[in-house]
Amino acid sequence: MADGLESESRKLLKRLRDTMAEEAAGQARLDKITDLTADSMGTEVCSIYLFRDEDTLELCATQGLKPEAVHQTRMKLGEGLVGRVARRGKPINSADAPSERGFRFMPETGEEIYSSFLGVPIQRLGEKLGVLVVQSKQARAFTEDEVYALEVVAMVLAEMAELGVFVGEGAALKARHTQAVMLRGTTGQEGTAMGHVWLHEPRVVVTKVVADDPETEALRLTEAVEKLRVSVDEILADAGTDSEQVEVLEAYRMFANSKGWLRRMDEDIARGLSAEAAVEKEQSQARARMAQATDPYLRDRLHDLDDLSNRLLRILTGQGSETGSEMPEDPILIARNIGPGELLEYGRKLKGVVLEEGSVGSHAAIVARALAIPLVVHAARITNEALTGDRIMVDGEQGIVHLRPDESVVNAFRDKIAMQAKAQERYASIRDTPCVTVCGTRIEMQMNAGLMADLPSLGNSGAEGVGLFRTELQFLVRNQMPRRTELAALYARVLDAAQGKRVVFRTLDIGSDKVLPYMKPNDEPNPALGWRAIRVGLDKPGVLRMQLQALLRAANGRPLSVMFPFVAQYDEFASARAEVDKAIDREVRLGHTLPETIEIGAMLETPSLAFASQRLFDEVEFLSVGGNDLKQFFFAADRENERVRKRYDTLNLSFLTFLQGIVARCRESGTRLSFCGEDAGRPIEAVCLAAIGFECLSMRPASVGPVKSLLMRTDLGALREVIEQSRARGDQSVREAVMQYLRANA
Repeated sequence: MADGLESESRKLLKRLRDTMAEEAAGQARLDKITDLTADSMGTEVCSIYLFRDEDTLELCATQGLKPEAVHQTRMKLGEGLVGRVARRGKPINSADAPSERGFRFMPETGEEIYSSFLGVPIQRLGEKLGVLVVQSKQARAFTEDEVYALEVVAMVLAEMAELGVFVGEGAALKARHTQAVMLRGTTGQEGTAMGHVWLHEPRVVVTKVVADDPETEALRLTEAVEKLRVSVDEILADAGTDSEQVEVLEAYRMFANSKGWLRRMDEDIARGLSAEAAVEKEQSQARARMAQATDPYLRDRLHDLDDLSNRLLRILTGQGSETGSEMPEDPILIARNIGPGELLEYGRKLKGVVLEEGSVGSHAAIVARALAIPLVVHAARITNEALTGDRIMVDGEQGIVHLRPDESVVNAFRDKIAMQAKAQERYASIRDTPCVTVCGTRIEMQMNAGLMADLPSLGNSGAEGVGLFRTELQFLVRNQMPRRTELAALYARVLDAAQGKRVVFRTLDIGSDKVLPYMKPNDEPNPALGWRAIRVGLDKPGVLRMQLQALLRAANGRPLSVMFPFVAQYDEFASARAEVDKAIDREVRLGHTLPETIEIGAMLETPSLAFASQRLFDEVEFLSVGGNDLKQFFFAADRENERVRKRYDTLNLSFLTFLQGIVARCRESGTRLSFCGEDAGRPIEAVCLAAIGFECLSMRPASVGPVKSLLMRTDLGALREVIEQSRARGDQSVREAVMQYLRANA
């Protein structure tokens, strides 16, 4: 790169910096930027388009187009060349703009006389803010250096927008991070919460964008990169002999030593950017590529680069992971993603969790359910939109997040929480009353658990026992396999806390979306249908035996209930049951006390098990329908996929008919049956499950009260007749008919 070009680039950036430093309103600053950019680029036109909402761009400043078009000309994302730049996140450089695909002529701007067009996105860390455009009458393509120069200006605009220097009248010039935002995600755990944002990884704020001394900035970058390399080497040394972890960290170190990455940042500095601005420019481009990458391996590598950039920025700015701010009293955690161990460290002090990524079956979702806090996942842009301390409201039922809401939304949300609180008072009055329906049917109410912290809910919720204790959490939150003595002590404390009430321990349910950090993950095209749960247990019998031995010792003369997850056919149950017999024989030889009674069951999560031989129904002592998995396999609808998940209703008559068949088989064989899953905790679904014959329901503790309340006001015989009438009419779902009946009678 020639020295003259470097000095011209630095000269433009200094002029930009001086413009930003002047006392002026947001509009005046934008106008000056278009003037000096057009002058420096030698073009007749420079225009700035900013997003006024998620899908609409607005012309906010221009030099060369008709001034009356400012704040009047708007276009949708993807519309015209400007909209295409915004959607793609990539420049468009054309010598003959009117001939380009997607060109849209806007007569109010007077742009018909300009042939050349160069548009670059204004974006920060993957967040789209607008488009910067230059145009000229001369039909020419802009050079690579000119494209680069305009990208640098766009980056400075993005940083300045982040710092709020363009605040003015109109939606497109509202101060960033002050506007009310509603984000739609996916329900990970139901519940509602109101509080203030606590960012798991606080944003690094770059306040110094332009630098006068490139040599000093290059030295700062070199020293910071060296510190980064040392820290990565230390992490690698701590990894020991864990081959999987070492492999990942080696890739991490490769990026930290990437000459291309460092060269690009040095070039950015030579053109006038500060060291931290150069790092963030490269990070923004990596984020943009990550958003478009479909290959999982490439996404992971770009994520590594993104994480390294964050580390490097913290070194350069001195902004560590701790910002010095105190966690609010009512924190709602915001993160791109989070591991189960990190979430457990926060514990019950959190009011809720919102994740940009994650999934409804992720480790974090499992822990959130165990902690009984609302969780919303797939909340796009939340980490870019939120700042620590922002007011936030989480509606776990709807999968909606209100960030910096206005007072009308706050008041409506408070009313909703108040109504829920009144309902909880009503539920407390029936907490110790047996659940008996209007027609005299006794329904057993049980709760799901996975942590010791869940057990106090056994008494507080009114649950009569633990229908599902998830044992995998103790494996997921550790970096190494827990010992048998540790597990035995934990399971004993669970039984102690239950105070004689039945606890059903589900053996290790890993695989699919629950991969242990110390087990080699399998590259499976469809892990939900792959090597998971009992399939892992039978292929790795040492782990299963260790867990069974721990359970037998924990019982220490008390009744013990164990069930195996994801059993698909009889021989899997028989093999697992044989492992129990072996464990019992070993305990007898060692002289250990056996449980008073042992009942062995299975989870019915695959349609195939409903059609298993009679031998299975005769030998199994209880079955628990795992509704979440069974429903997704019955409808062939991935419960992680929002496009298909909500298309299929639990109250679809085909699914209810299938469940009735399971109820009938269990009654014929005298097999104890329960329904466990999210639908058991939804009052409408729960009364329908009871109406078709389920006499035991297991759900999250907070759902016991509302489900019990509705059951005690319902005549199951009459409701069953409503379901049969709906069937006779040929309805697809009974939901509407059931809702009408309950509104009139319950």
